[in-house]
Amino acid sequence: MKRLLLLPTFLLITILGYSQQESDTLRKPVEKLDEVLVQAIRVEADSPVTHSDLSKEDLEKRNLGQDIPFLLNYLPSVVTTSDAGAGVGYTYIRVRGSDASRVNVTLNGIPFNDSESQGSFWVNLPDFASSVENLQLQRGVGTSTNGSGAFGASLNLLSDAVSEEAYGEISNSIGSFGTRKHNVKLSTGLLQDHIEISGRLSTIVSDGYIDRAFSDLKSYFLQASYVDENTLIKAITFGGHEVTYQSWFGIDKETLETDRTFNPAGMYTDVDGNTQFYDNEVDNYKQDHYQLHWNQRFNNNWSTNLGLNYTYGRGYFEQYKEDEDFEDYNFAPIEIGEETINSTDLIRRRWLDNDYYVVNANATYKNANLEVTSGTFYSLYKGDHFGEVIWARFASDSEIRDRYYFSDATKNEFTVFSKATYKFNNKWQFFVDLQGRFLDYKTGGITSDLVGIDVDKSFEFFNPKAGITYQLNASNQFYGYYGRANREPTRNDFEEGISTAEKLNDFELGWRYSKSNFKLNSNLYFMDYKDQLVLSGALNDVGAPLRTTSGNSYRLGLEIDAEWQLSNKWRLMPNLALSTNKNKDFVASIDGSLVNLGNTNISYSPEIVASNMLVYSPKENLQIGLLSKFVGEQYMGNIDSEASILDSFFINDLNVVYELNNIPVFKSIVFNALVNNFFDVNYVSNGYFFTYNDDFSNPGVITTVEGAGYYPQSGINFLAGATLKF
Repeated sequence: MKRLLLLPTFLLITILGYSQQESDTLRKPVEKLDEVLVQAIRVEADSPVTHSDLSKEDLEKRNLGQDIPFLLNYLPSVVTTSDAGAGVGYTYIRVRGSDASRVNVTLNGIPFNDSESQGSFWVNLPDFASSVENLQLQRGVGTSTNGSGAFGASLNLLSDAVSEEAYGEISNSIGSFGTRKHNVKLSTGLLQDHIEISGRLSTIVSDGYIDRAFSDLKSYFLQASYVDENTLIKAITFGGHEVTYQSWFGIDKETLETDRTFNPAGMYTDVDGNTQFYDNEVDNYKQDHYQLHWNQRFNNNWSTNLGLNYTYGRGYFEQYKEDEDFEDYNFAPIEIGEETINSTDLIRRRWLDNDYYVVNANATYKNANLEVTSGTFYSLYKGDHFGEVIWARFASDSEIRDRYYFSDATKNEFTVFSKATYKFNNKWQFFVDLQGRFLDYKTGGITSDLVGIDVDKSFEFFNPKAGITYQLNASNQFYGYYGRANREPTRNDFEEGISTAEKLNDFELGWRYSKSNFKLNSNLYFMDYKDQLVLSGALNDVGAPLRTTSGNSYRLGLEIDAEWQLSNKWRLMPNLALSTNKNKDFVASIDGSLVNLGNTNISYSPEIVASNMLVYSPKENLQIGLLSKFVGEQYMGNIDSEASILDSFFINDLNVVYELNNIPVFKSIVFNALVNNFFDVNYVSNGYFFTYNDDFSNPGVITTVEGAGYYPQSGINFLAGATLKF
């Protein structure tokens, strides 16, 4: 479905203002003004919320084409994976064992998670990391944010800040598997001390480690800004177009051992009985974002923020299907003499066409000891799901692109919140955060499985949070936190007959230690779930993970991360996450009967996740980093089956950054190199697990059959690039 988009980007304006801590004069760093955009959903360094921050400089060191989840790979409790095996294309992140659909993501305070699946698909915004000023990952429930509740973490990103000085950048990188990334960035700097225009164009292509798992990715970012003493005005539009060959099928254990890169996607048998692979078994999707924000400082105490957003997404995935029944596509049987034809080979497309509107507003009062932010959020999502046949060997009386199923969906969400931080004295600080979230989801029609769907469900959630911070002395800080979160089911959950909301109580205790050359963050957490929707291990027919209700469950863990400046040349940054993740009294169907298995491990939740970054800087402009990652053994299901075990793995990357200064024409040239998995380890970071009851091979006897699939990751591979700055 094509649409004419009548929303000129030059009409979009974002207005942002100063907070009290920000300068009363224009010539202070303009970048600080942009922080207002995410002020309502972020926390400060001394907040009782467990979090990690990454700056633009941190991201640039390894930003050579891999997606954002891979750039976050070395944060505590983070596990990443890639369908294509090398970090380009469809990539995924898990935090504390929770998958991406349970990690709340916002871009400049606007939700990025898909309203129905609740997933975050970074492939729709390729190279967005090149337009990120900084980001914050809050683990656990965190502070109130916009969009779906955080059941593992929340990730908020701030896009490029206003630049006072004009600049230009040309960046190019190449790597293994035909990977190439090219982008151009520019800024006018502040014209007449008030106006800045900046932008980026990017393209990324890769053949992928897995057979035919190519990616062809394009994206853009454009913003116009106006600043004066109390106001910052920004116009932001960004988007992307991805075409990726499907590689979400995985492979079985035997194929893993004999042909790690095999991809069954698109496989069919031609009329001569030969095995072929359809060359256009692709996912093709476009997404455009337009944002409008208005923040105004009225005096040293009061400021307000208004934000608007429109996101337009549309696309499909295409499949070659053999011997499909006519009745599934509304085809009439063909009578030729005495022969009746009622099946055919065909090519189909399954479409998603959606619109997402957001209004976001808040006000902040701040004095020396108290900061209060209150706000409201409203969003409207409209989505059409439909399928069409674009070719058939026997087309009957059909027309090209006849729809064989259709379902529309609407989701309304309204949120109000108020949060306050009060500094009682130099040692004690209190935090309270109250949020009410109200949503309504409706969908009807026929699903892609050709089953009727009729959902009209409303949810009302109250999410209180509170915390306390105690500053013992200049070096030691302690904090305690409690957070409540509720979360509605996804569209897939409704299709599986699940309509109950999940509930989470999150308890955290933390200790922060800081000296001039050493910093340590540690925290204990206990996440107590009711009706948690855990991944079953199985996938549906489009590769989306299926979930099951676990009843009562919990996650108990210890996280430690540190930064140690060993000398003026050596720096060590380790982190360790130890956890136990259990379903209580988990019930499963075994050999045709429901069996209480007692306490079982929650799927995709390794007990050990550890990382380390050892950085050597022999010169001011040269940095060499050894990056190490260990992920412990994990189960891909919830029944503790040996067949569902995903082996542990330990991989190492080498990152080199060198900046060449004082050269003609350019301000500098930055060279980056990344050797991933340089010990060439054969490892698998993701997979799937399924069971079914087989009552055919042994009549009268029902036997539970288990199976598993795997997503192998690349062995040693490299990326290298250069950025010309002028």
